[in-house]
Amino acid sequence: MSDMDAIQKGADAYDAGVKKSLAKFAERKERFVTGSKSPVERLYTPLNNAGQDYVRDIGFPGDYPYTRGVQNTMYRGRLWTMRQYAGFSTAEESNKRYKFLLEQGTTGLSVAFDLPTQIGYDSDHALSQGEVGKVGVAIDSLADMEILFNGIPLDKVSTSMTINAPASVLLAMYIAVAEKQGVKPDQLNGTIQNDILKEYVARGTYIFPPEPSMRLITDIFAYCSKEVPNWNTISISGYHIREAGATAAQEVAFTIADGVAYVDAAIKAGLDVDDFAPRLSFFFNAHNDLFEEVAKFRAARRVWAKIMKERFGAKSPKSWMLRFHTQTGGSTLTAQQPDNNIVRVAIQTLAAVLGGTQSLHTNSKDEALALPTEDSVRIALRTQQIVAYESGAAETVDPLAGSYYVESLTDRIQKEAEAYIARIDDMGGAVKAIERGYVQQEIQDAAYAYQMDIESGERVVVGMNKFQIKEAPPSGLLKVDPKVGEDQANKLRDLKAKRDNARVASSLEAVKLAATGGDNLMPPILDAVRAYATLGEICDVLRGVFGEYQQKVIL
Repeated sequence: MSDMDAIQKGADAYDAGVKKSLAKFAERKERFVTGSKSPVERLYTPLNNAGQDYVRDIGFPGDYPYTRGVQNTMYRGRLWTMRQYAGFSTAEESNKRYKFLLEQGTTGLSVAFDLPTQIGYDSDHALSQGEVGKVGVAIDSLADMEILFNGIPLDKVSTSMTINAPASVLLAMYIAVAEKQGVKPDQLNGTIQNDILKEYVARGTYIFPPEPSMRLITDIFAYCSKEVPNWNTISISGYHIREAGATAAQEVAFTIADGVAYVDAAIKAGLDVDDFAPRLSFFFNAHNDLFEEVAKFRAARRVWAKIMKERFGAKSPKSWMLRFHTQTGGSTLTAQQPDNNIVRVAIQTLAAVLGGTQSLHTNSKDEALALPTEDSVRIALRTQQIVAYESGAAETVDPLAGSYYVESLTDRIQKEAEAYIARIDDMGGAVKAIERGYVQQEIQDAAYAYQMDIESGERVVVGMNKFQIKEAPPSGLLKVDPKVGEDQANKLRDLKAKRDNARVASSLEAVKLAATGGDNLMPPILDAVRAYATLGEICDVLRGVFGEYQQKVIL
């Protein structure tokens, strides 16, 4: 009798025993599912993975297809970057928070920009009223960026910036601040999100139509490949896709489909895939279903490696590697019983680490109510540190590999994601699928089903739809001073009075000429930034050439 026959015989005997047990004692519920509503079987055995080939499908850490991780030794060599997302009010206030985080042991900074900055408006613009400094730091010019990183050596710290439509301008400001510190561009390490496609489907902070937006992105790829070689030029983001309601498989599929679109655009712009692909990075969500999330990360690496090697013919193993940052799930946090969020974030942190993340931000317990306080940020960071130093999860590489359940989930998510990618390819790629509303509709349908499960009680959210208690109104929340907008407007007025406005006008004209023609936009934008042209002024020039995108309503 073969091993598989013996296992099948044992499984049959097990099933017979289960039937007898169920005749006496029913299970807790009729249907068991993952967080994404995929069925979960009672027991997983080698029979579930009978067609799996270890070398082909799983392999070894640091080797294709990278199912088990992109480094040979993973966290035994170096822990993931503990990168806390922060930014609020003014550059001065955010600088204080960054220094606090560095003192507490964070190993990378992650900048949150306010809404006006994200959509390319200065703080004194009419549309900025009431939003300045609220969900991130207000950055209007190089002067603000200088304050933001005052006393923080940019050759010693890795910085991630969550910025998309005006990513080229903020990157230019960062390079210019480094120059003033005496730090050369090739000494800089970090990431700009720079992922505009997910803005059209899940987040909304777009400015320009898709075609010029893709040009801005590929200009950054080309510029950084020569001038800022250690910088991650894009963080292709599934995080916001998941926050909008996507399932785990949809998060993988739509994120990687966007990645394919960026690679296609860069190749069409004349770039060699192995020149820019090693600096592509990804950004994923960590939800509450521990095992599904671990499987999601493993499947994503496998799907991307296969696409880069087989579809794009990349030769460098670094081009095949999917490196990613993770943030714990903001949409999973509850305003009710916010201390419960500490436990949720701990589970999500463990999922990210067991899944092999390269960097991680942990959300704070009060973020369903307000921007986090220093105390709650410290707890969030300590969560990462406890997992790193006390849990044992970082002591061996890919510790859940070989789990019949996790390997089965990994295969399932891969198959579902590849089926979505094939459908998107048939539509002409991610941009066409977005323009048709396909991606948006799929996310909306999944989000609706998720919410209906909560409202029906089928999906339990502890403290919100089950195990409720009477609670006092929240207290001690962080509040942004409403005078921030006025103060920023005053700073802008002073800046414009003191700077060389003839130099500013000349530099803006150079940006316009480059945008109208085909020259790379990064050099003229960098010159404009050095002249203290404001974010809004530069983006207005680009608006004048490229126009503004109008979102289609998907019902």
